[in-house]
Amino acid sequence: MSLLEGPNPAKLEALQPLLESVASVMGFVPNSMLTMAQWPELLTAFAGLGGTVLQTGELELELKQLIALVASQAQGCHYCQAHTAHAAHRAGASDDKIAAVFEFESSPLFNDRERAALRLGWHGALQPNAVSRADVGAARCHFTEREVVEIMAVVALFGFLNRWNDSLATSLEEVPNSFATQSLAASGWERGKH
Repeated sequence: MSLLEGPNPAKLEALQPLLESVASVMGFVPNSMLTMAQWPELLTAFAGLGGTVLQTGELELELKQLIALVASQAQGCHYCQAHTAHAAHRAGASDDKIAAVFEFESSPLFNDRERAALRLGWHGALQPNAVSRADVGAARCHFTEREVVEIMAVVALFGFLNRWNDSLATSLEEVPNSFATQSLAASGWERGKH
């Protein structure tokens, strides 16, 4: 259960177009964003950054969400793991691939290109940071510098979200909870404090 309540309805009314846009992409409005709506300027700025990082660029949306999933797992944020697993599914990732993402180094479902991106995402999310020259070099064998920037932007965005949602114990919505229960439970995922 979230440690903070959402904003009063009057604040949400002014943000309705933004929230409707988010719902059209995600299928629901995340409780994390409803909490951010306590500070409308923060929500607006975050929505712009999140939309840019996750919905534009040269990398496939599926890969971005899988990077976000491994980064969120490295940080231990169960809320974001559920969200990114569901978003990866919506972006076209197979259920088998989502279930195997934490074994990306050895799973035959992932190719060398995906492994390089996921490794960079995983190592970039660890604390202390574990990105090496070899990680960046492996990524550069498969990705342009622009695409490496996109990978790191996903990791950095989820650094914010992982801290936000874990610190506030954001309540997990039913749609991503149901998906994560089906797709990630075998790898140890549980709802936890969310």
